[in-house]
Amino acid sequence: MIIAITALLCCQLIGEVVVRALGLPLPGPVAGMGLMFAYLVIHGRGLPEEERVPKKIGLVADALLRNLSLLFIPAAVGIVQYFGLLARYGWTIAISIVVSTTAAMLVTVLIFRVGARWQTHYRRHHPAHAAADEAQS
Repeated sequence: MIIAITALLCCQLIGEVVVRALGLPLPGPVAGMGLMFAYLVIHGRGLPEEERVPKKIGLVADALLRNLSLLFIPAAVGIVQYFGLLARYGWTIAISIVVSTTAAMLVTVLIFRVGARWQTHYRRHHPAHAAADEAQS
């Protein structure tokens, strides 16, 4: 377990060093996560799915995910600290969240429908795709 935690922290540290040395506009832990992902992809090549992630790293990652809610404590403290502002502008914030979420969902549906129509139109007008679709069914 300690070796796995050390590996995760080393990836984070290397990510911090790389980001600061190169002046990249992203957080060091994100770069470290990218390094860990690259390691897991390289390590897992050719292995069965259940062996792609080393067992110890998987156990540590699962433990961290089970206790992820602890990371939200600072956010909750911030809400309590700025409760006056939240009470004053809470409705504005809530309405903004509802409107922006609804708009994002509607745009997603619209793009999906346009893409589905385009795909149907494309398949109708290209006989090779239509024949392949009929052969599969």
